Amino acid sequence: MALRGAAGAAASASCRRQRNPSIFSISNHLTTKFRNPPPHHPKTLWPFPLYQPVLQSPIRAVSQVRSEPVSKKQDEEQSPKNWKIKMLYDGDCPLCMREVNMLRERNKRHGTIKFVDISSEDYSPEENEGLDYQTVMGRIHAILSDGTVVTDVEAFRRLYEQVGLGWIYAITKYEPIATIADNVYGVWAKYRLQITGRPPIEDILEARKKKGEVCRDNNACKMEKT
Repeated sequence: MALRGAAGAAASASCRRQRNPSIFSISNHLTTKFRNPPPHHPKTLWPFPLYQPVLQSPIRAVSQVRSEPVSKKQDEEQSPKNWKIKMLYDGDCPLCMREVNMLRERNKRHGTIKFVDISSEDYSPEENEGLDYQTVMGRIHAILSDGTVVTDVEAFRRLYEQVGLGWIYAITKYEPIATIADNVYGVWAKYRLQITGRPPIEDILEARKKKGEVCRDNNACKMEKT
């Protein structure tokens, strides 16, 4: 009787679990369902939009991405002359480059975005509204053709609008979504160097400073460019 009663209790508990799935099982189902976005959706890399692919192994995913260095000349050749918005991007950031490359591909049909790699030795703050390397490394910056500087989620929204994907960020125009989105992006911007396995900004700035001193002392950098 005891065994029969235990078996009945176990069966009853099993039925209750099936009727009331746990939060973890729902989470696992949603993770599986949305791990890969529909093929017609672009892949964005910061925390929006909702269909962004879930990375089971962030470190492995980052290690598999490689960014090819792009010179100022190459950027100019690939960018339209009559651009409407300029995107300042970190060419040394592997996750950032995935999004940049997606926008580049879309921009071939629209020709409205000019891409500027701030990690390039040729980057000039004077040509980009006085925005120096350290400032632009802190968060996403974009420059409109009239010289207006936009940052954070607004920069993404403006860029996406120029390649026919404005609907993705349309909701971020309205409060309180705008504030929430900026706060979430702020967390990503603060920790993106750690997330992508790179040294702190102080170390990066020091390394760039030393490289600049070496370039001034000899012709090694000029020889590399040629």
